[in-house]
Amino acid sequence: RRAVSSSVKRHLVQRNRSRIHAYPLQMEGHYEKFQAKMAAAGLTKCAQIAFEHNYKQLVAGATGMVPEAEIDPVSSLPNLEALPEANMVELKGLLSETVVLKLNGGLGTSMGLEKAKSLLRVKDGLNFLDLITLQVKHMRAAFGSKVVFTLMNSFSTSKDTRDHLQSTPEAADLLNEPFIELMQNMSPKVDAATLEPVAYPANHDLEWCPPGHGDIYSAIMGSTMLKQLVDSGKKYMFVSNSDNLGATLDLQLLSYFAHTGKSFLMEVCQRTAADKKGGHLCTRKADGKFMLRESAMCPKEDASHFEDIGKHQFFNTNNLWLNLVDLQKEMEAHGGMLKLPLIVNKKTVNPRDNSSAAVFQLETAMGSAIECFDNAGAVIVPRSRFAPVKTCADLLLLRSDAYRLAENATVEAVVPEMPLIDLDAHYKLVDQLEALIPPGNEPSLIGAKSLKVHGPVAFAKGVVIKGVAVIEAEQRTELTGGEYTGNVKLGALTPVAVA
Repeated sequence: RRAVSSSVKRHLVQRNRSRIHAYPLQMEGHYEKFQAKMAAAGLTKCAQIAFEHNYKQLVAGATGMVPEAEIDPVSSLPNLEALPEANMVELKGLLSETVVLKLNGGLGTSMGLEKAKSLLRVKDGLNFLDLITLQVKHMRAAFGSKVVFTLMNSFSTSKDTRDHLQSTPEAADLLNEPFIELMQNMSPKVDAATLEPVAYPANHDLEWCPPGHGDIYSAIMGSTMLKQLVDSGKKYMFVSNSDNLGATLDLQLLSYFAHTGKSFLMEVCQRTAADKKGGHLCTRKADGKFMLRESAMCPKEDASHFEDIGKHQFFNTNNLWLNLVDLQKEMEAHGGMLKLPLIVNKKTVNPRDNSSAAVFQLETAMGSAIECFDNAGAVIVPRSRFAPVKTCADLLLLRSDAYRLAENATVEAVVPEMPLIDLDAHYKLVDQLEALIPPGNEPSLIGAKSLKVHGPVAFAKGVVIKGVAVIEAEQRTELTGGEYTGNVKLGALTPVAVA
């Protein structure tokens, strides 16, 4: 499974950034029209300022390209496994100053979902949201300290999320907490032909788009939540994606972050050959600051350097630690925003109608804020802290016996190295996966190195995969209970192992 952060995946959408330059760079912007549209929609000043910053970059023809000559590789970083153990006496105090925020704005449309992705059942009948809330409750009980818990929802996920919490006896009380929800902003789509706000009378909702998870900063500032948190004595915030169950509130990291006094800390993993196309951490020669360089930011002539995992060794997991006091100061110094680099996605205003008007969607990535702070840092963490579910292959692995559910509601790896799972298009959507591998029928993967499935193979209970296995079927065929390894071709009656 290719390990790529969510911010990397957003950048990968922008494969032809040069298309922007097909439009005259001297074209006058139309920001005042956007401003009127955003004000009418009730967007906060901070959201408007952030969009203005992005729009000006677009009109100016910003490419975002970062040549190899302008950066240095990061050669060494502190490692979580070598950090000092947390002081258990001081942890209660630190936890009382800590906020856990989960990004919960996604619908999981790439997996065929229409509700909040965090409501997808993943382990022992529980969904992401169930497990996250149980983890928070367990930590509060274990330390007698009320860690603040916040969900950053979008307009697409807020109701589903609230309804689920309300219907869950163990979690319903969370809805009464003052910081339980931070709402993501909306961003107006830009008409690619005119650089004006796009108009789509058939469905005005399609004139807006999500602004990327970099919006967390504008949202928390514009909603006044940041000020309220700081005023109530909160200093530290741990942020991660709701679909990454490996991203728990690690007490060792919390203690380290508090003691270093850093403004921003990014968890990174070592890049492997499977990660060479994804972005990497580096430092900018001009000022020595950390920065992220994604594939869309690398000139073609520097591709070999970009993919050199021995040179550029680390990628962003999107698990971030923020000093809230420093964040507030930095944003106030810039009029209520962080100057994040722009991500431009070129799409059609109606994503399901390729003949509809071309638009630019202006986004930012949360992790790119590492370059906004003078004393930002990064720490190497094991792959177990980066286990996002982006595909049905990821979901099958998480549901299998390769992971187990611990008493504190965390999901732990049972095997030292996860098998690689490759499912073909018959398993692309969750409904398709569950039609062929119903919950409870997941194969045992403890002894597997890899599993490839080609064709509509229906898994019965009791299937055990060993070593390297390739299962093939030309038509829907049941794989009966038993142990399988090597190449297995299924016919209408019984499986035939191919030597």
